[in-house]
Amino acid sequence: MATAEQIKALLKSHADQDDQRFYSIALQVAAKEARKGHHKLASDLKATIERSQKAAKSLNVAPPKPTPLVQQPKGDLKGLLELTHCTARKNDLVLSEEVGERLDQVLLEQRQKSRLAQFGLSPRRKLLFTGSPGTGKTLSAAVLASELKLPLYTIVLDNLITRFMGETAAKLRLIFDHIKQTRAVYLFDEFDAIGTQRGATNDVGEIRRVLNSFLLFVEQDTSESVILAATNHPELLDKALYRRFDDIIQFEKPDQAQIRQLIENRLSAFDTEALAWEEVIKGANGLSSADVTRACEDAAKEAVLHYDAKITTALITKAVHRRQSGKQ
Repeated sequence: MATAEQIKALLKSHADQDDQRFYSIALQVAAKEARKGHHKLASDLKATIERSQKAAKSLNVAPPKPTPLVQQPKGDLKGLLELTHCTARKNDLVLSEEVGERLDQVLLEQRQKSRLAQFGLSPRRKLLFTGSPGTGKTLSAAVLASELKLPLYTIVLDNLITRFMGETAAKLRLIFDHIKQTRAVYLFDEFDAIGTQRGATNDVGEIRRVLNSFLLFVEQDTSESVILAATNHPELLDKALYRRFDDIIQFEKPDQAQIRQLIENRLSAFDTEALAWEEVIKGANGLSSADVTRACEDAAKEAVLHYDAKITTALITKAVHRRQSGKQ
């Protein structure tokens, strides 16, 4: 029968309305029963799954689509904002309990903003994400956009910052005008590029003016959009920035439990029951969530192409070791 982890994964995917993952795990259970010689049970399970999939297709069941027919920015904003329609789901995130709860709080307040307004309260909507690369900051921005059914606009900093005095601040004003006019999630990624401390030894006059403009615009902003800034180097940010944000969320590398969850999520289509988890987790310790996921993908490809789709401890530890070596 299904393992405890598979049962939990089935229930979670059902609660999240993630049919694809639900069917994938159910097929794993059927395959496991077939390997045990329970061919009748395996056949019944597979037939039930296939019937459910056909029924869903006949009803044209499809996941909810994110808002609006919003088009890529044109005119002066072309090249400054990059539009993404996000499909990421909450169950794609593997985060610490604290970070998960704080993101849930943002979602709850955004969904209940009308109720908060009745008491003169505003939802959190100006957030600063900090943490090392690959810890889930950008993915969390995509999930917030998807869950709120809003488009995600990423600010292209390379095109924002120019060498001409005053031009960057003018472009920044255009962006904040768009923030006011179009409700969406706006992501300033690699934010330290414009948020560097004023007076730093490498301070550039134009960057200082941009930072001053950003501080003014973000403080004056009263739109309904969600503004996110993400940085891998919070120590470089000007201290005046911190009080402009409603919440500062620090992302960490995954702990042992999170590493296992990441691996199980990414390899849900494979049988992972026989893995030597202690060895696998020990090998992956210190990697970012993104690196753990990529190592799983490397191992999965090798398993499919060379080992009859059988995932082994050796395959995963080899893939993890390559990622660890790449960090050095």
